[in-house]
Amino acid sequence: MNNDEILRIENISKHFGGVIALDNVQFNLKKGEIHALLGENGAGKSTLMKILSGVYRPDKGTILLEGKKVHVENPVHSRELGIGIIYQEFSLVPYLTVAENIFLGRERCTKMRTLRKKAMYGAAKKFLNHLGVDIDPDTLADELSVADQQFVEICKATAADISILILDEPTATLTPSETGRLFTLMRELKNKGVSMIFISHHLEEIFEIADRVTIFRDGQYISTKNIQDCSIDLFVKLMVGRDIQHSFPPKEKESIDDESPPAPALEVIDLRRKEHMPTLSFSVQKGEILGIAGLVGSGRSELMRAVFGADAVVSKTIKVNGKKVKVRSPREALSHGIGLLPEDRKTQGLILPFSVERNVMLNNTGLAMTKLGTLSHKRATTLVETQIAALNVKTPSIWQEVENLSGGNQQKVVIAKWLSTMCSVLIFDEPTRGIDIGAKIEIYNIMRTLTQKGLAVIMISSELSEVVGMSDRVLVIRNNGIAKELIDKDIDPETIMLHAAGGSHE
Repeated sequence: MNNDEILRIENISKHFGGVIALDNVQFNLKKGEIHALLGENGAGKSTLMKILSGVYRPDKGTILLEGKKVHVENPVHSRELGIGIIYQEFSLVPYLTVAENIFLGRERCTKMRTLRKKAMYGAAKKFLNHLGVDIDPDTLADELSVADQQFVEICKATAADISILILDEPTATLTPSETGRLFTLMRELKNKGVSMIFISHHLEEIFEIADRVTIFRDGQYISTKNIQDCSIDLFVKLMVGRDIQHSFPPKEKESIDDESPPAPALEVIDLRRKEHMPTLSFSVQKGEILGIAGLVGSGRSELMRAVFGADAVVSKTIKVNGKKVKVRSPREALSHGIGLLPEDRKTQGLILPFSVERNVMLNNTGLAMTKLGTLSHKRATTLVETQIAALNVKTPSIWQEVENLSGGNQQKVVIAKWLSTMCSVLIFDEPTRGIDIGAKIEIYNIMRTLTQKGLAVIMISSELSEVVGMSDRVLVIRNNGIAKELIDKDIDPETIMLHAAGGSHE
């Protein structure tokens, strides 16, 4: 082990039943560096990080910390060794204050075992100020923005006097400005001597923050490179094992011979969510992908929840294929062929402890019922296996718990759940958030295939490249209203951001 290394991992392997999660992988981390770890979902990145944090134990292999062989027994032992981790799903307790979360498990108490709240508040304020974070330690965690929750997680980890910080998808839900704040904080930690392992699916970020990069594929170590020797094309090739020339499937221009085009697949008229908000009207055609763009907080997701009947509104009129229908609840939306794939698949789209089969059947029990009103398990199995094969979901079986699948495959299960309902309109809210480039391309192809079959797709996305590459038409949302409708050549990142931010060409 070199003197400038703080961590070295040699020949680590981990199996889950018949699934090989890690196969003799290696990794090393230098003192005071930011080292990016890349790979598709299922490549083994998070498994290795959970081994380092004491959640899993390796089947074999060696971990050297400061040149000494260690066995990480559990998360508490990991922290004692100076390793902190921030998971993609935050671990803050929502009804506790920032200070209480920072000292969770390490509370400062009196001899009578009562909390020394003032001491914890003062120490938390000192830690936050030390990291340049302006957050009141008395604030409840569930009152914080996503970015501030991220900063509190970092403060919670660094307050334990760590030397290694693992960040697993820290920018997945952050805006560009919030990501900039996070990177500034990471650089400050680096200057203080903290070594960091950074996992991200946003490949362009790697060049901004990382010193070196290691790539895993299918549970195996592929390569480690200095950032100056890398490119996005190289990352993609090493991650997926092949060149990907075109991320987005071609847009097909449908020619309409009739003088009067058919009625829209979905038409929304005079929708007003609250009294003080503007009224919106829009439509989407069969075979079209309508992109919904806008800054975080602009009201994109809330608009689609209102269309879907998940949120109450002041007024709205919905037409499906030219026919006026009532959509006062998700159940009514589904009955009229409207489906919604939510932004947070893990809490709103799936029941993680359930199997693939049970998740796909959540909306589709009626399709597997016999004439006697009982569930035919044979029909259910056939239906689920057909959908799983069509979407190329990688799972040992349909009985596998969904929580054990990669993010990309979890998203495919959500899609399978809705496709079985025979929806004619599908709303995708952040369809590729938190999944790798290979899985993204598969999702893009699935969406385009759906439109080729005559379905109408509405896609909400925070990734401008995704909006531009996939959308046939774009609605830019600002302050809960439609700021601009863009078509054809007007669909470009600069124009979208211009209208999203309320600017003008002048």
